[in-house]
Amino acid sequence: MSPNKLKDRVLDSLGALKALDQVCLNVSNLTTLTDYMIIVTGTSSRHIQSLADRVVEDLKKLDIRPLSLEGEGTQEWVLVDYGDVIVHLMSEQARTFYDLESLWDEDI
Repeated sequence: MSPNKLKDRVLDSLGALKALDQVCLNVSNLTTLTDYMIIVTGTSSRHIQSLADRVVEDLKKLDIRPLSLEGEGTQEWVLVDYGDVIVHLMSEQARTFYDLESLWDEDI
């Protein structure tokens, strides 16, 4: 699946569970690590875990499995790495503190 289609599938999954403040950054010109970084906020640790589970399950149906899944069971940040797309599911506090959008903004 192309990185663009993979990104769209992830965003659809996140939208189904009402992820807050979805941001999708195209970082392909900034790094060879990935093409897209998706950053969303969850309302609670349970919501963050549900978002991660939903993405993993929806893509598993397409026979796509994450390369890595980090932070499961934590309250602040879960990362799901699909290679071309990396998904950051964060609490509001963690998202404010780490400010990934500014870190990866090529206009700064």
